[in-house]
Amino acid sequence: MMSMAMNSTLPDRKINIIQGEQYVDDDPRTVLTTILGSCIAACIWDAALGLGGMNHFLLPGQTADARRSATTDAMRQGVHAMELLVNGLLRRGAARPRLQGKLFGGARMIKGLTDIGELNAKFAEEFLAAEGIALMGGSLRGEQGRRIQFWPATGRARQVLLERETASIFQAERSRPAPSLPASQGMVELF
Repeated sequence: MMSMAMNSTLPDRKINIIQGEQYVDDDPRTVLTTILGSCIAACIWDAALGLGGMNHFLLPGQTADARRSATTDAMRQGVHAMELLVNGLLRRGAARPRLQGKLFGGARMIKGLTDIGELNAKFAEEFLAAEGIALMGGSLRGEQGRRIQFWPATGRARQVLLERETASIFQAERSRPAPSLPASQGMVELF
């Protein structure tokens, strides 16, 4: 038999959540992690039960077609991802009135194009409100990517903003002239 003191010294069990995934757990050692730009991670938990989960989605997907679709694309859409996460919690015994959430992501990563991050953030906020899930915090919008850690058994979350220097690297690459190659190099013959 393992004592509680011994159990608290065990290392965290890290699980990385990528686009289109969701995970539900009640192990106090579990830490769910993800990296976000314009994507959203919803962290939802039932504090009384000590059960929570995280998802990671790419697009809001508010259409009825997105709800009916069972393709990989639908797995990356918010409607599908949120329904999977909430249903996963309810199947494990969570009570809908006790559910609480934190939302992360939704950054504007590329200026001049449709702001997918804003669409994602707005969708996630509206989804929680429509489902009666209390929004307890998080970090939405902005112009930086984020690394998120979430402890599903307690609802604790930690965010680290990613460096903005990534954008300057891309800009430097775009402005650098392409190297010139002798006429014989760089040729490809297709057959």
